[in-house]
Amino acid sequence: MAVPITAIYGAVNAIFNVALAANVSRVRGKTKVFLGTGDSEELLTAARRHGNNAEYVALALVLLLTAELSGGAATVLHGVGAAFTLGRVLHAVGVGIKPSGPRALGALLTWVSIAAAGVYALVASIR
Repeated sequence: MAVPITAIYGAVNAIFNVALAANVSRVRGKTKVFLGTGDSEELLTAARRHGNNAEYVALALVLLLTAELSGGAATVLHGVGAAFTLGRVLHAVGVGIKPSGPRALGALLTWVSIAAAGVYALVASIR
């Protein structure tokens, strides 16, 4: 069975995650810190941008996939996927900014879209 909606958001989030990982590698080379983050605030920021993103993407995609395979409506799935992806970008932009409106909004969009995907997947699987 085709899952084009999950494929779209999976691909976009995978590319974004690789970009964040590449940034960590770039900063590692620049700072000459090849394990951990040392005392580099720039490396800590880059590592947390990537790490935080990686912590949330898999769960969101599994829920999106579950909802899609359970017959969820395309408009709802696109709304959840787009909100999640926007949340991840905003959060990454906001990490390292103090105080950070983009980080807070990104976290909120991430949590709300994961919760919505979870509820929607549950409801879709019951029907």
